[in-house]
Amino acid sequence: MRMGPTEATEHIRRIANDSDFDVLVTAHAKAKMNDRNLIMGDILHVLKNGFVFNEAEEAKQKGCFKYSMECTTPNSNGRKVRVIAIPSDDRPAAKIITIMWVDES
Repeated sequence: MRMGPTEATEHIRRIANDSDFDVLVTAHAKAKMNDRNLIMGDILHVLKNGFVFNEAEEAKQKGCFKYSMECTTPNSNGRKVRVIAIPSDDRPAAKIITIMWVDES
């Protein structure tokens, strides 16, 4: 289900704070984390506390949507981190596509 930015922010925060939250990090996202010296805690912090500012993009899998969520993290030295995630509609889970600095082009 496609959500607007406010609804997506609330949904992602809710599932990320669920004790049963399951996160799948793609190999690409793991490589980008390594390149930027970011850790899993940074991803979780963004998902639990960040904001979605833009409209959803369709994911490769039909019926799924990618959301760009961002905020600073305790490990980011004041730089904003952006996480591209595909949240599940029916359970507390998300697939992390990539992670980047907001100020990078």
